Amino acid sequence: MQRISSHVLDTTLGKPAAGIRIQLYIYQGNEWLELNQGTTDNDGRVGNFLSEALKLETARYRLRFSLEEYFAQQQQPCFYPQVEIECQLKAEDDHYHIPLLISPFGYSTYRGS
Repeated sequence: MQRISSHVLDTTLGKPAAGIRIQLYIYQGNEWLELNQGTTDNDGRVGNFLSEALKLETARYRLRFSLEEYFAQQQQPCFYPQVEIECQLKAEDDHYHIPLLISPFGYSTYRGS
């Protein structure tokens, strides 16, 4: 089954970041179209943005992580109210895992497994 998943970890607190809204977009016809969205669970994960009706295409994708509300709930400052990660995905691959490590004043990402 094809999957696009994500995991958000709060490196300041050393724990998963629950309750972060993540939107998935695809770039088509010179514009970004929202495909789906999810909210991180108690383990900081969204297991799959794709569904039976939504198949992975070879295209450029964007994940938008809304961080402002999360940091407000943690009573932490928020320098980056949202983070966008763009990546080029190929339909031939079954699983793309895109983690995000956050703190109030920085973030990092990589291609996970």
